Formats: sequence, C-alpha cells, structure tokens
Amino acid sequence: MKSRNGLLTFVGQRWAVLFLCLELVIFSIFGQGFLSLNGIQIVLFYGTSLFLLATAETFVIVTGGIDLSVGFIMGFSAVISAKLVTAMVTAGLAPSTAIILAIIATLAIGMLPGLLSGFLVGRLRVTAFLATFATGGIVYGISLLLSGGGETKGVPDLANVIGNSYLLYWAPGKSLSFFTRPEVARGTRVIEMIPSMLVITAVVVIVAAFVLNRTRFGRHTYAIGGNEDAAVRAGINIRRHYLVIYSLSALFSSLAGIIYMLEYITGKPDAGTSFLLDSIVGVVIGGASLYGGAGTVWGTILGCLILSVLETGLRMAGVPTFDKFIAVGLILILAVLIDQFFPELIHKED
Repeated sequence: MKSRNGLLTFVGQRWAVLFLCLELVIFSIFGQGFLSLNGIQIVLFYGTSLFLLATAETFVIVTGGIDLSVGFIMGFSAVISAKLVTAMVTAGLAPSTAIILAIIATLAIGMLPGLLSGFLVGRLRVTAFLATFATGGIVYGISLLLSGGGETKGVPDLANVIGNSYLLYWAPGKSLSFFTRPEVARGTRVIEMIPSMLVITAVVVIVAAFVLNRTRFGRHTYAIGGNEDAAVRAGINIRRHYLVIYSLSALFSSLAGIIYMLEYITGKPDAGTSFLLDSIVGVVIGGASLYGGAGTVWGTILGCLILSVLETGLRMAGVPTFDKFIAVGLILILAVLIDQFFPELIHKED
C-alpha cells in the first residue's frame, strides 16, 4: 500500500512532465520532421506569446482571480505600437528611433487597462471575472476603432528584421555569427538558431519567476490567494497589491503585443484572442489552483510547452487545426479534476 501511494504521489506531482514526454514520443513518430531544428523552433515561436500571456495569468490566478483581458490587451498593444511607429516614421523620425519610442509608449499605455482592472477588483470589490471581461471588451473596442476593424499596416521593414532575428547564425564549416546573418556565398546553407524574441521572453519569464517565488511581493501574492482575510489581518495592503498584480499582467500582455507587431509588421485587434484559453489552461496544467494560493511560473511554462507541442505536432501530423481545441478542452478537464480530487498528490512536497 505504501509503495502504491508513493507511485501515485510520483505520478500526481509529475503528470504534466510525463504527458509532455508522451507527446514528444507520439509526434516524433507521426509528425514528420517534428524533432528537427525547424520543428523545435516552430514550437518555441508559437510559445513566445503564450509564455508571456500565461506568465501574466499566473500572477492573477495565484491571487484567486482570473484575467480575461490578456488576449485583448495583446491585440490592443499590437495596434497601438503599429500605429505609433507608422505615425512617427511618417513624421520624419528614423525607423529605429520610432520603434524604440513606440515600444516605451505602448508599454505605458498598455498598463492602463491593468490599472483599471486592479482598481475594480481591489477597491470596488468587483469579481475578477467581470472586471477583466469588461476591461477586455473596452480595449478590444478601442483597437477596432483605431484600426478600422482591420490590420494596421505601414510598419517599417526594420521592425521585421528585429522581430525575426536570431541570436546565433551558423554556416556549417564556415562561421558562427551573433545577431547578424553572416555574409556567405549564394546557396550556402545558414542555420538560424535561438530567435531573439524568445531570448527577450526568457529574460522576462526568469525575472517573473524570481519575483513570484523569491520576494516579499511574491509571498504576499500567495498569501492573498490562500486567504484574503488573513492577508488583510497580516497587514498586507490588498488594494495596492491588486493594482500591481493586474498592472503586471497588462504589462506582460502588452509586451506580447509588441513582439507580435515586430514579428508580423502589423497590428491586429484579435492578435491575442486565440491565446486566452491556452494561457489559462497552461497555468492550470502547470499546477496552479483556480482557487488561488498555489502555482509557479516554471510550472506554467511546462504547461505552455505541452500546448505548444500539441499545436505544432497536430499540424505536422496533418490533423485539422480545430481538433486542437477539443484536445485542449480535454486536457483542461483532466488538469482540473486532478487538482480538485487529488490536490494532496500535486502539491505534496517531495
């Protein structure tokens, strides 16, 4: 009986890792080229925006809330940054200067919806579901007005160069180059490794993980999610904390929108709507409880990898894209059931 309980604990704590390994085995068999460098880069390319949105969602879910605006803020920021860059270049600014200023301005503007959500949740005591749903609707409407319901075009090509650059370029047998593609003879193969936007995302995720797990702010976040009343009695200013939490969520979502603009040199109001469900599912798969008080950024990244591998693997295996939504829904049900009925297996310390 003891060995059986030990096995259940092992599986319960590591079911997401085991599930990811199972995915890798299945898609390496049925997805042609899945384990190639190109296949891995596709997984990470899809995961870049998802990592940021899910990290944003992690902070909110740990407090016991949920943020339904992250995808809309991503689209909003993509439109805002594209509009600002285009306007500045038209006004005569150099593309590099315009891009830098637009990024700074977009990050500042993108935090405003988070401040609104944090004010509604922390001070007016509106439920997070309703507050963020309303905020998301507002920014989506503004995005549609600014873009005329379509794409925002006219972004300079330099944005595309930045958004689709790589940290390393390797010409086999010839040279290894950082940041810039090496000049080689026509027809010479150049292998592109480690997308620059992935590096930026990794830095943000590492900082976010440190803040949540190693700082006083992170401890307060867990305390609020575990028992809000006890957190208030302990002297935590929950009104201010909610403002910061939802502002951080909006900041990460805005960065995802900026990266979208750089990668696709356009801004679309619906750029992030398809990531909303995946970002929540990634957090839950990663071990966070929808009741609050539990969850880690690294667990979230693991959950996002499961979804990104699923998305890429199904495409390479020739499975229709809409089947992915069925699979994601089933995985979410599995994760919620495990958390609800076997929480002691998931959250038990080794």
